[in-house]
Amino acid sequence: MMKTTEAARSPLNEHAEEVLTIIRSTATPLALRNKLEEYHENDIAAVLPELREAERKKLCRVLDPEVLSDIFSYLDDEEEAAALLAELDVRRAVEVVSRMEPDDAVPMLRNLSREKRDVILDLLDTETKKDIALVASFDEDEIGSKMTTDYIEMPLDATAKEAMESLAVQARENDNISTIYVLDPGGTFYGAVPLRDLITARGDASIKDLSITSFPFVYAQELVEDCIETLKDYSEDSIPVLDHQNRVLGILTAQSLMEMSDAEMDEDYARLAGLTAQNDLKESVGESVKKRLPWLLILLCLGLIVSSVVGVFEGVVAQLPLIIAFQSLILDMAGNVGTQSLAVTIRVLTDETIPVKERIRLVPREMQVALLNGLLLGLLAFGLVGVYLTLAKSVALHSAFAISGCIGISLIVAMVVSGLFGTIIPMFFKAIHVDPAVASGPLITTVNDLVAVVVYYSLTWVLLIQFLHVG
Repeated sequence: MMKTTEAARSPLNEHAEEVLTIIRSTATPLALRNKLEEYHENDIAAVLPELREAERKKLCRVLDPEVLSDIFSYLDDEEEAAALLAELDVRRAVEVVSRMEPDDAVPMLRNLSREKRDVILDLLDTETKKDIALVASFDEDEIGSKMTTDYIEMPLDATAKEAMESLAVQARENDNISTIYVLDPGGTFYGAVPLRDLITARGDASIKDLSITSFPFVYAQELVEDCIETLKDYSEDSIPVLDHQNRVLGILTAQSLMEMSDAEMDEDYARLAGLTAQNDLKESVGESVKKRLPWLLILLCLGLIVSSVVGVFEGVVAQLPLIIAFQSLILDMAGNVGTQSLAVTIRVLTDETIPVKERIRLVPREMQVALLNGLLLGLLAFGLVGVYLTLAKSVALHSAFAISGCIGISLIVAMVVSGLFGTIIPMFFKAIHVDPAVASGPLITTVNDLVAVVVYYSLTWVLLIQFLHVG
């Protein structure tokens, strides 16, 4: 999986600035390569979008293919990586791709022109071509598309001494050596041996005895979103990816797991904002409008309902105009509580390891949290608003604190109800087998606005006007 970097999307850091200066210097190719080898590949990748085509070609001629492959792996924009690869001559492009992990190379190759992609694939060695074809055979949302074929395997009947000898040979071609995967005589996955255990074992010790048979694994055709939470529970350096015959196809590295987790989180946050996927800066204006307009139409309708409800209470506002100044206070706090409850609920619902009973308990828990926060903030609002109305607005003391009391009670009720809605709405979506993340933040906020308006003006009418005769 491509190693992500934000450098290409944000101001260059100090090291990247130095790299840029070196590349644009008049140093000889040998001096240029020696200087650049002192910097991390991520810093070099960060400056590529800043370079002119001639400067990029100069850089690619100077650096070794091994270094270039690492640099390309740090480019988080697949289209950008493909465009840079297209600038290389075919021989150099083949050298770079052949040294990349298949899960890095596949997305980049998909964005190349068909002609250049076919030429590069034809010139790759048989083993690399086979690995790329394997990863490319899976959809982008399947685990198999995120795996690397760079791993160490060992036969079940080997001894520790034989395994160490085999490891020395395999390590020349594979970097991920911290965990050794053990296969039975039929080629199916048996277990795993941590490198530390292999190194400290006696030479005649059996690999079978050293193997951890309960080692976690995933199937290549599983969807990322279905198993990412389970995978995050393990702290292994890598996890094997199996086919339906339980043969090892590849592994997921810790880096891949972290990137998959980040990608899922980004998508959830995007959906909370009313989008169906993470916003792409390169998508067309029409696509963005098409993606967002349905949500905005829903929110417009709900907003009109809120406005209509406010209109119903025109008589209340006419008798006590002062209360409208504190409407936004009630609405904002209700919206904040609802959004907080929604975020907590989404996180709980996406964790498949949490039992249904535990999820249901979240409803009273969130209401309790909202109630306690409401009591504290309601008391604070009662005191501050009462003092403000008395001193700044010259309202009679009993009327000022009657109004602030109504505001405090409205705040408590609105926050508790908002905590309830922020929890049960995503649970309802989950129950009807719809992604709970579609219960977006704007939707919850608008619903809570409606609740808060009804609570606030109803209490004002009953408590202040009808009962206390304020106004």
